[in-house]
Amino acid sequence: MLLATPAAAERYELKATPQTVAWGHYDATDRPVLTIRSGDTVVMHTLLTNSPTGLERAGVAPADVEPELRAVYDGVPAGARGPGGHILTGPIAIEGAMPGDTLEVRILKIDLAIPYAYNAFRYGAGFLTDDFPYARVKIVPLDRSAMIAKFGPGVAVPLHPFFGSMGVAPPPSFGRYDSAPPTINGGNMDDKALVAGTILYLPVHAPGALFQAGDGHAAQGNGEVDITALETSLVGTFQFVLHKGQATSYPRAETPTAYIAMGFDDDLSNATRKGLRNAVDFLVAAKGMTRDDAYMLLSVGGDVEITELVDRNKGVHVVIPKALFTAR
Repeated sequence: MLLATPAAAERYELKATPQTVAWGHYDATDRPVLTIRSGDTVVMHTLLTNSPTGLERAGVAPADVEPELRAVYDGVPAGARGPGGHILTGPIAIEGAMPGDTLEVRILKIDLAIPYAYNAFRYGAGFLTDDFPYARVKIVPLDRSAMIAKFGPGVAVPLHPFFGSMGVAPPPSFGRYDSAPPTINGGNMDDKALVAGTILYLPVHAPGALFQAGDGHAAQGNGEVDITALETSLVGTFQFVLHKGQATSYPRAETPTAYIAMGFDDDLSNATRKGLRNAVDFLVAAKGMTRDDAYMLLSVGGDVEITELVDRNKGVHVVIPKALFTAR
């Protein structure tokens, strides 16, 4: 059942500070930095995944490095960092959330926090590691009025901000789970469709759900082939709705025009199988289709997309257009 939304839902603001971030991990044992109720809204400030020193070395003026980023780098002890590198804001606990529930995350708004982003590759990471056996970082100015990135002379990239990482705690048996590879808790999904106006559904694995977000992207191509997008700091406005007793085994999403089923695995073929099976399960449960017809519909009307290739677990998302369904 849908947990009743309080008559007076609350609105919170959560800054990124040394006390309110989880550095490089999702963990069912982490203590929440904020506890809310179903129906509440949170404005979450997030930080890009780079150091002040790294940004300055790449050409960012010291005055343009966010003070919040310096504070987090200075204030989070080494033992609280890792095993991944993302600085994630949270976790946020949703009152009453328990394993077997589903958390609906409504992405209401995403704002750029700074006027620049970076893209980088390094040897040993990315997809064409042998072709580029060195490292490079590029600072890219962001034009917030025109919503373009000035990538280079005569090259402008349209901005479509989204969070590369949004997720809940994994099952306790996972321990402190690396923020890099996406899995059944969501996490570093790098799906460029998850912009403002979309909805993410996450299975709850731990009391409170423990939602986190970060790894802000101003724009990204499917595949994220060099291992980074246009990496930047974002401010996201999220509304959280708890669905009690409505279990889902895997993250999924909904845009204004499509349903999205997901699959994550180190093997791209297995990730595709997981995405397709989750899409079939969705069509059977939500649309009352037979498994045969669901499988056939995916072949004639669905789209299989590679969202990212570079985070150990590859991401495959199966997009099902809503326009396929003509019955009211």
